[in-house]
Amino acid sequence: MPADDLERRVVELETRLAFQEQALAELSDALASTRLQADRNHDRLRLALEDLKHARGEAFADPAHEPPPPHY
Repeated sequence: MPADDLERRVVELETRLAFQEQALAELSDALASTRLQADRNHDRLRLALEDLKHARGEAFADPAHEPPPPHY
């Protein structure tokens, strides 16, 4: 009986190891996907900030570059 018990325990450990390897691979894939999405979001945010700076510059232009009002 001890040999049967040992074999059962080895099979159980191998099964657990297989599930852990699968879980680890899924977590690794999820992490890689999250990193790619974070990089895309970083790029989008950078572009949005650049657009905002550009738009803000147009909305609040330097008064020295503005033509004088018509009553001058």
